[in-house]
Amino acid sequence: MSVVAHDLSYIREYSELNISDVSLVGGKNASLGEMYSELTESGINVPNGFAIIVDGYCDFIEHNQLEHKIEDILENIDIDDIDSLSEIGKTIRSWFINGEMPGCLESQILESYHELGGSVAIRSSATTEDSLSNSFAGQLDTYLNVFGAVDVIHACKLVFASLFTDRIISYRICNGYSHRDVKVSIGIQKMVRSDRGTAGVMFTLDTESGFDDVVFITGAYGLGENVVSGNVNPDEFYVFKPTLEDGYKSIIQRQLGTKLVKMIYS
Repeated sequence: MSVVAHDLSYIREYSELNISDVSLVGGKNASLGEMYSELTESGINVPNGFAIIVDGYCDFIEHNQLEHKIEDILENIDIDDIDSLSEIGKTIRSWFINGEMPGCLESQILESYHELGGSVAIRSSATTEDSLSNSFAGQLDTYLNVFGAVDVIHACKLVFASLFTDRIISYRICNGYSHRDVKVSIGIQKMVRSDRGTAGVMFTLDTESGFDDVVFITGAYGLGENVVSGNVNPDEFYVFKPTLEDGYKSIIQRQLGTKLVKMIYS
C-alpha cells in the first residue's frame, strides 16, 4: 500500500468552522460549525463535535490505491442494469470497509474522539450538498450511538463507502458528475439523549410556499431519525417571526401528530 507523504491536521473543531468552509468540510459540517460558533454564547446548546476534512477522504483513497480501481470498474457501468449496478457498488464499498485507515488520520480521529468522549453520531457531509442545481444532502449515511475506538473507525469507513451506494452512483452519473467531483467530510458529534424526550426538524421558512416570515417546526418523541425519514406523523408548529421579535406569543398554527412510532437507543 502507498503511504501518504504529507503530514497535516485532518481535524477541525466546530468552534473553528463557519459557513464559508463548505469546500473543506462539506455543507453539513460548515453549517454545524456556524451554529456552534454563533449560538453557543446565546445559550443555545448545539452539541459539540469536530469535522474530518475532505483531505482525510482523499488520503484514504490514495493510501489504499483505490483511485484507478474505482475508475476502471465504473468506466463502462450501465446504471439501467440493476444487478450489475448492485454488484459494482457492493464491490467498491467492500474496498473501503476492508481498507486501512492511514495511521496519522486514525490517530487524529481517535485523539479527538477521546477528548469528546461517550457516544457520538458519525455524520456525512458532502462538498456538493445543497447546491443550486443538485443535492447530495440526505443521500449519504449517518451512524448513531457509536461508542469506542474500533466502532468509530469502522463507522468512518462506512461513511466514506456510502459515496458508492447504488443510488449515489446512479445519481452522480445522471447529473454528470465523475466520482472525483464529490468528496465527503465526516462530522463526529456528541450524541444527544433525545430518546428521553423529543426531537425534530426546524425550517427557517415555510417549506411549501417559501414564505420566509415563519419558522416551521416538526417534532416527535425519541430520536429524530423517524421525523427526518418521514416514518412518523409529527407535531407541527408555525411561528411568526415579526411578532416573535417584538416579544409576542407567536405560534400562529399548530397540528398535533399521531406520533405512533418512537425510536430509542438499543
